[in-house]
Amino acid sequence: MPQIKSSIRSVKTDAERRLRNSAVKSTIKTIVRKTAETAAAGQTEEAKQSLIQATSIIDKAASKGVIHKNTAARRKSRLAAKVNAIAE
Repeated sequence: MPQIKSSIRSVKTDAERRLRNSAVKSTIKTIVRKTAETAAAGQTEEAKQSLIQATSIIDKAASKGVIHKNTAARRKSRLAAKVNAIAE
């Protein structure tokens, strides 16, 4: 454990951030998987609605700095490609 007061505070805030970030990342993984599964099953309307929800969650995570903006763009693009593939 650190001895310096500011370092002690940093350890506490780092732990809070780590928990929050891991929760957001887990949510992203879940919604991306769910969207990909509905797209693979050929459920067009559900996949489109899920894509909108996933895009929103990914954008929020990128704006908060949980994931990098390019990572967010890549994930949204890949997901949209899967959904668009079944829509055609």
